[in-house]
Amino acid sequence: MSTQTIAVHLPDGAVREVPVGTTPFDIANSISPRLAAASVVARLTPITGAAENTAPGSDAGSEEQMYANEAAAGPRLVDLSTPLTADTRLELVKENDPEALKVVRHSAAHVLATAVLELFPETKLGHGPATDNGFFYDFYREKPFTPEDLALIEAKMAEVVARDEKFVREYEPREKALEDFERDGDFMKTHFVSKFTEPGSDVSFYRNGKFIDFCRGPHVSSTGRVKAVKVTTLAGAYWLGDEKNPQLQRIYGTAFFSKKDLDEHFARLEEAAKRDHRVLGKQLDLFSIQDLAGSGLIFWHPKGAMIRKIMEDWMRDECLRRGYQLVYTPHVAKINLWQTSGHEGFYAGNMFTPMELDDAMYRMKPMNCPFHILIYKNSPKSYRDLPARYAELGNVYRYERSGTMHGLLRVRGFTQDDAHIFCTPAQIESEVAACIDFAEAVLKTFGFTEFKVELSTWDPNDRAHYAGSDENWDLAIRSLDNVLKEKGIPYKTIPGEAAFYGPKIDVKLVDVLGRLWQLSTVQFDFNLPARFELEYVGEDGARHQPVMVHRALFGSVERFFGVLIEHYAGAFPLWLAPVQVGLVPISERHKDYAAKVESALKEAGLRVEVDDRNEKMNAKIRDFANQKTPYILVFGDKEEAANAVSVRTRGKGDQGSTPLADFIAKAKALVESKSTEL
Repeated sequence: MSTQTIAVHLPDGAVREVPVGTTPFDIANSISPRLAAASVVARLTPITGAAENTAPGSDAGSEEQMYANEAAAGPRLVDLSTPLTADTRLELVKENDPEALKVVRHSAAHVLATAVLELFPETKLGHGPATDNGFFYDFYREKPFTPEDLALIEAKMAEVVARDEKFVREYEPREKALEDFERDGDFMKTHFVSKFTEPGSDVSFYRNGKFIDFCRGPHVSSTGRVKAVKVTTLAGAYWLGDEKNPQLQRIYGTAFFSKKDLDEHFARLEEAAKRDHRVLGKQLDLFSIQDLAGSGLIFWHPKGAMIRKIMEDWMRDECLRRGYQLVYTPHVAKINLWQTSGHEGFYAGNMFTPMELDDAMYRMKPMNCPFHILIYKNSPKSYRDLPARYAELGNVYRYERSGTMHGLLRVRGFTQDDAHIFCTPAQIESEVAACIDFAEAVLKTFGFTEFKVELSTWDPNDRAHYAGSDENWDLAIRSLDNVLKEKGIPYKTIPGEAAFYGPKIDVKLVDVLGRLWQLSTVQFDFNLPARFELEYVGEDGARHQPVMVHRALFGSVERFFGVLIEHYAGAFPLWLAPVQVGLVPISERHKDYAAKVESALKEAGLRVEVDDRNEKMNAKIRDFANQKTPYILVFGDKEEAANAVSVRTRGKGDQGSTPLADFIAKAKALVESKSTEL
């Protein structure tokens, strides 16, 4: 009786005929034992037409992602021990693959849960996904964990790693799994099995030693491969995100493949803490959030407001240069408007509650688009009027839960650099391309040299969250895709992340620490023009419906400012610095010269502050340095006699004496060029 074989296609083009049941590890080992040792998991891509029966998909994300359908058609990760049952493409995933890091972090979450149950067996398990920076696991336990408990847990995790227990995938009938979980009071696991598995199916578990957890994996081969792991913090989280449900304890941690990578990670975190915009905002007197006024509402102090003015002036000037028209719109509108736009149905959970006034119910605006639509609709439009580009730095208000707000980065009231472009279908791709060019100009002007792009599309199986026809969605996605391809911009497609009215392109900047920040977005909208019955008269004399582009390039002034603070660690480029030059007269008798220098600098358009206090010179210099002032000019008898100044440059120290006129010329040139150098 012959053994049934399958074809395994390797990345180098080779095809191996192997018996059914061969594992990725077997194949790796047959190529090279060193390759097998270096591999973490395998990536399988079904051959078209083959009936793939392997089970797979990482649970590094939400519950829906964790327990996604095993029959997913796309590439997916599997354990090295997974038996192969059909023709497939196989890629061995090694430690340098970002997906491998997610796998080891998810395995580390299982190590954490193992340690917790061994120390505190009364604990009930939630779920433990990988995250961008590590992993967490949710636990239910009536007694709160303490910092001392976390130390014990981390020590126990080291024991679990040292035991080098294999991760083994097992199956159990769904009904048996539910019976066991219900008997043991594991309400969270009962929920997961009930929601994410089908009646009559087998349920996937992973075992390491005596610990077993409901999970689809994949995992590293054994706990011994989780070599560099650390518990970081403890936080609270409500079960299913609902404050009416039991409160869970969420233990966070992180894991890498080497201690070197782990140490570098914590060094980056330490540097990030030094750059925290909330700390620097207070230190540099840029902004505040006042308890008496409310959470998530920003007070811009004079120095922060100066930077905001510079940002907004640049944006408005650039909009005008690029053919936009500036508009201003109200902060509130009748609920009828939000019903027409669809926000009342699709977005109400993110809006402030309605206000009853004498004539109607009103809501604070969460975005500006319906207002710009009303401006467009206020007068007849011809094809000659298109594209019509309306831009506004408009204040908007969104309901953020108290636990989600974070300094300037997530707030309840913010200023969106919003624009809406009304155009013909033939103009859409050129307008989207122009928006992408504008977004790149914003990032480069403010000192960001690297960015990544994502195309967010809809989920056609989740029609309740999206408006519009399949045909319109296909057209919109194809248009955005065409623009990115024609411009040669690499991008990642993110299914299910589109706005309810259309797909979008997100441009994420990369800061000096390598962190990604979601700021600029360009969105295609065919839905709102239809809802508001927008029209233009075409060349044929008939009435047509325009299409619409939403775009925000700062994202919000607040968020962009917060990112700027952290990117520059508060040491802003000269053109953005609220005080560009600090003046330090050495003694009282140099006050008149200080006034002369101040006048000359201000006449040149520079922002100047004089410290003529009766303090020691070094104390004045130190105070300006602590405020991260780009230039400090010191002068006494010698400088006054020569009409010069002694220049101290931020980050470079004392640069010696220079004629005042030369300093002014250099500073003006740096400001005009928007240089990030001094």
